Amino acid sequence: MTEVDFFVIGAGSGGVRAARMAASYGAKVAIAEDRYMGGTCVNVGCIPKKLYSIASHYHYDFQDSHGFGWDLPAAVFNWNRLRDNKQVEIQRLNGIYEDLLINAGVQLLKARAFIRDPHTVEVAGKTFKARYILLANGGWPHVPDFPGRHHVITSNEIFDLPDFPAQLIIIGGGYIAVEFASIFAGLGANTTLICRGNMPLKGFDEDIRNKFHQEASKHLKILCQTTVQAINKHDDGKLQVCFNDSTILKADAVLFATGRKPNTANSGLENVAIKFQESGYIQVDEHFQTSEPSIYAIGDIVGRQTLTPVALGEGMQVANYLFGDKSRRLSYDNIPTSVFSHPNIATVGLTEAQAREKFTKISIYESDFRQLRHTITGRNERTYMKLVVDTISDRVVGMHMLGAEAGEIIQGFATAINCGLTKSQLDSTMGIHPTAAEEFVTMRAVSRN
Repeated sequence: MTEVDFFVIGAGSGGVRAARMAASYGAKVAIAEDRYMGGTCVNVGCIPKKLYSIASHYHYDFQDSHGFGWDLPAAVFNWNRLRDNKQVEIQRLNGIYEDLLINAGVQLLKARAFIRDPHTVEVAGKTFKARYILLANGGWPHVPDFPGRHHVITSNEIFDLPDFPAQLIIIGGGYIAVEFASIFAGLGANTTLICRGNMPLKGFDEDIRNKFHQEASKHLKILCQTTVQAINKHDDGKLQVCFNDSTILKADAVLFATGRKPNTANSGLENVAIKFQESGYIQVDEHFQTSEPSIYAIGDIVGRQTLTPVALGEGMQVANYLFGDKSRRLSYDNIPTSVFSHPNIATVGLTEAQAREKFTKISIYESDFRQLRHTITGRNERTYMKLVVDTISDRVVGMHMLGAEAGEIIQGFATAINCGLTKSQLDSTMGIHPTAAEEFVTMRAVSRN
C-alpha cells in the first residue's frame, strides 16, 4: 500500500491543475487516468474543435479572396489530412500534460481508479491510502434510448471518422451541436441541424439566438421543434432518420450532441457516502467537498459551469483550500464564453432577460452592421453587438456579440466588466478604427429600456 496526501481521479484540465498545485505546496500526489491525458478539452473537445473550426473557415476565406483581387484554383478539401494532422497535434499535447505532471513530482497511473472506501483507491492492482481524494472524472456524451440509437456517433467519434460525411445530420440545440454544424457545413458537408426547441442555443441572450439562427441558416439547414423517432440503416450504408413530424431524411452519419452526463460509472462511488443531485451531478459545498468529508469533486461532474477555464479554477481552489491559502475563493460571476460557430458568438455577464429580473431599470444598446471586409466580398453576413446596462449604477452587466473573432474581442472586455466597467467609461474610450470592436465604445443611442 502506498500512502499519499492527495489522490486525483482524472487527468483532464481540472485534475491536472489540482494535482500540480497540490504538489507545489509539498503534498505527495498521485493521479490516475484511464483514457487520455488532458481529458475532453485536449482530445475530443476545445482543441480539436477549434482546429476544425479554423479549417472550416478557409472555405469562406477562399471565396472572399476573389473580391480582393485573388484568383485561385478550385479548392479541394482533404479530410484525411486534417484528421491526421489533428491527431499529431493531440499526441503532442498528451505528452506535454504527462511531462507537466512528472516534472511536478506527481505519480502518474495510466489506468482506471476505483474507490474502495473514503481513503482507499485501487488502480491496476495497486492500493493507495489517501488523506484526500479528488474526483475529476469529467463528462461523457449522452444518447437517449430510441430505436436505432446504436447507429449514431457522438463528439467522441466525430473527429476521427474514416470517411468524410457528405450528408450529416446533427441532433441537438446546444453549443456543441451548433459548433459541429458550423464546422461541417464549412468543410463541405450537406448539414442539417435538428433542434428540439424553437431555436438553437437555449440559455443565451434571445437576440443572439435570433441573429445566429438567421446567419447560420445561410450555410446549413435548421429544423426546430423536431425530435428523432428512429434510425434505420440501409444496405448501402446510408442512415434513414425518422422524425416526430413524419419527416424522413437520409445521411452518411448522425451526430448526437444532446448533452453530456458525469462520467462516474465504475468508479466505486457506491462504496462511499456521496450524494448526487437529481440531474446526476455530484453535490459539493463552496469548497467542492462532497458529503464524504475526505472526497472532493470538480469540473463536469459537479456541473456548475462545464467550461475548461472553470475546471482549472476549481482545481486550483481545491488545491489551495487543502494545502495552501484557504482564504481564496472562486467566483462564477462574469465568466466569458464563446461558441465557435459561423459566425462566432461570445458573451460575458447577464442576458437581457436575466438583467430585467435582477435590476429595476436597464438600458439596451445594439449595433447591427456588415463588417468592412464584406463591402468588397459581397457576402451577406451581419455582425451584431449588444450591451446590457444597469441604468441606475451605469454598470455594464452584459456584453454579447455575434461576428468574426467575437471570442477574441469579448475576452478583453470581460476583464473590464469584472472590474466594474460603466457605460460612461466605455463612452470615454477611444476606438481603434477601422475595427469591429470599436462599435462597443461608440454605441450612444439606447435601443430600449
